[in-house]
Amino acid sequence: MIKYLFIFLALAGLAWILFPLVADFSTAERLNPLASEYVRGSTADLNMPNAVTAVVVSYRGLDTLGEVTVLFLATMGIGYFLKRRNKKGNSRTEGSEILQTGAKFLTPLIVVLGIYIFTHGHLSPGGGFQGGVVIASAILMIGVAEINFRLSHLVLHVSESISGIAYVGMGLAGLVILGADHFLDPRYLLEGRFLALFSAGAVPIIYSLIGVKVGSELASVLSSIQDEGDET
Repeated sequence: MIKYLFIFLALAGLAWILFPLVADFSTAERLNPLASEYVRGSTADLNMPNAVTAVVVSYRGLDTLGEVTVLFLATMGIGYFLKRRNKKGNSRTEGSEILQTGAKFLTPLIVVLGIYIFTHGHLSPGGGFQGGVVIASAILMIGVAEINFRLSHLVLHVSESISGIAYVGMGLAGLVILGADHFLDPRYLLEGRFLALFSAGAVPIIYSLIGVKVGSELASVLSSIQDEGDET
């Protein structure tokens, strides 16, 4: 009885906290000044149709660098604790023939889709994080299907490190070329033709580096989990 009472009180408290958000909700009829400036600047300043990418890569690019760093630290922690974890459990089993055949057919297509997503992030919905996760999902699928599939941790670590260093280097290039307040400013490269793949300055390169970094980090976690299962 006491347990249900605490659950009821917790739900009532949560409803009390969220009620003002629902009561005061109204559909915005126009953009606020900051959002309007982002939408205008994405095309006028950065030459890209995707305002979300303009915000993520340029206007709040430092936040994105912090998010990638958090992801890196999280994957390091997972890998560390997986190595220390007591090895108990069931060993992995081979995937069915249907799963193996499907994985062999779909994995290359999914990897290509991931690359497409982060190289076109300035033109359409998508970007580095999404593309990297899609590539990692392909690694997960082939790892589940093929019991002997292995990823080189050295290759993953080198790929993750080089993309991370290059990402920071692209940010520093803005400081060197454009000035002290232009960290991760992509306009030091040519803007290109609007809506073309090679446009929006350095944004496609920055997003590609983020995609490689995120994909390598998540694939490293999946590979560590796979190795852990094999050692049980």
